[in-house]
Amino acid sequence: MGWSTLPALMYHSVSAVDGPLRDLAVPPDRLAEQLEALTAAGYRLTGLTQALDELHAGSTEKLLAVTFDDGYRDFLTAGVPALRAAGAGATLYASVGHLGGHAGWLGRWSADFGPMLTWEELAEVAASGIEIGNHSLIHHPLDVLPPAVLREEIHSSREELEQRLRLPVRSFAYPHGYHSRRVRDVVAAAGHDNATEVGYRAHTPRERRFAVPRFQPTPDHTGADLVALVEGHGSTVVPTLKRYAQPGWRMVRTLARAAGRNLT
Repeated sequence: MGWSTLPALMYHSVSAVDGPLRDLAVPPDRLAEQLEALTAAGYRLTGLTQALDELHAGSTEKLLAVTFDDGYRDFLTAGVPALRAAGAGATLYASVGHLGGHAGWLGRWSADFGPMLTWEELAEVAASGIEIGNHSLIHHPLDVLPPAVLREEIHSSREELEQRLRLPVRSFAYPHGYHSRRVRDVVAAAGHDNATEVGYRAHTPRERRFAVPRFQPTPDHTGADLVALVEGHGSTVVPTLKRYAQPGWRMVRTLARAAGRNLT
């Protein structure tokens, strides 16, 4: 009997903030509670590539992939200790062009999560056993970019990660979750062998490895809440509605970009 589902989690900042970005920040104590509850429920927590590799090799364990987007410094100071205490692995997706600075794509809220990791700190994260994935160069919505810009965003960021860290970079996370067949093809051609979106549900064997969906824990999810969400496998309604709405919304965002605005 093979595996049936792979839940994956999408975290961002390991901190507490107020305002519109509140749900993207999970404080260290709540993160520790969530990881402990998942482990107690029988899940083995790994990075995404490791989970996919083990399942492809025939594992039938209760695996759960833990991922963090962007690369805030609080991942090193608070996230890594929480993961280590829980015996958990994870994948960190680095926004390469923003390392050493702030999350410029967040506009006036860019300072809410504090500074991004520096290259030296990212190397320290990698040395701790965390998988480093690619989150593109400048955190643009990739599906509205011209072909040459799209290729540069994906290829150059992966090349820089591999050259600086001296490690293979196999996994990719689409900024803002937006992708299309064209984007997925470029991600694969750049040398990645898996990629992840948002999705709000569990991944299943019949689905493509270049659009692995993830659940988003929030600071309001207790450990028990998160276990219930993961084991309920999420809702199919929201992903289905988003899939049907995506072409129209992509056109709106393409026209906005031509007018000098990025809609996310």
